[in-house]
Amino acid sequence: MRYKTLQLDKDRRGVARLWLNRPDKHHAMNAQMINELHQAALALSKDETVRVIVIGSDGPIFCAGADLTWMQEQQQKDKAGRIVGARTLSDMLTALNSLPKPVIVRVQGNSFGGGLGLISAADITLSADSAKFCFSETRLGLIPATIGPFIWRKLGEANLRRLIITAKLFKANEAVRCGLVAEAVCADRLDEAVEAEIKTALQAGPEAMAAAKALINTFSQSPVHNAQNETAVAALASIWDTDGARKGVNAFLSKTPPPWAINR
Repeated sequence: MRYKTLQLDKDRRGVARLWLNRPDKHHAMNAQMINELHQAALALSKDETVRVIVIGSDGPIFCAGADLTWMQEQQQKDKAGRIVGARTLSDMLTALNSLPKPVIVRVQGNSFGGGLGLISAADITLSADSAKFCFSETRLGLIPATIGPFIWRKLGEANLRRLIITAKLFKANEAVRCGLVAEAVCADRLDEAVEAEIKTALQAGPEAMAAAKALINTFSQSPVHNAQNETAVAALASIWDTDGARKGVNAFLSKTPPPWAINR
């Protein structure tokens, strides 16, 4: 299958590289990218020649999160339509999280909002030590809802309270400390570190790795429990319909401060 917002390549070893490819939008996820990520996850899950999956991108930004133009489109819908939109994002993350093969995320640049959801849905994340991270939703009058069940498992309550409520920008070393990132290395060593993880994974039996992931998912009630997903979907659909969310998204798109921002 050919994708418009992704690049997919596979080498002779069975290593699939799935690259986000909306550089003009800092790889922000619109409806098409969300759908293509979901379809790619399903296809890679069934492809017996694929043993390891690496997700990455090029440029200064790994992923800017959800495309705010797409967010605006959701805000124009009725409640049922907003729930459908929120569920597409939730289902895509669940499909990535459920892949029976190791998923490595290569973070070469900054990541925001839903981009941290991609990181949290994967197994291993390696980052350039210059990268910065932010759960930026509350700055826009939004909440990190559909990514919530995934980031909860990665970071735990204490870290989430610190990083999500105030949308604190944090560095790669703090991302390692709180468990979001496995290792942060110099940017010129990032591909070397990713290759080392790939080689390690290729020494393990494919069926055994799939069984190990399934066991871990059982322990952690993942693929993320349906009740958690539905709660997150409903929360995102609701926040989209608030005055604060409309003002926050409009302010970002018009490059003006939101009305609540105090810079003194």
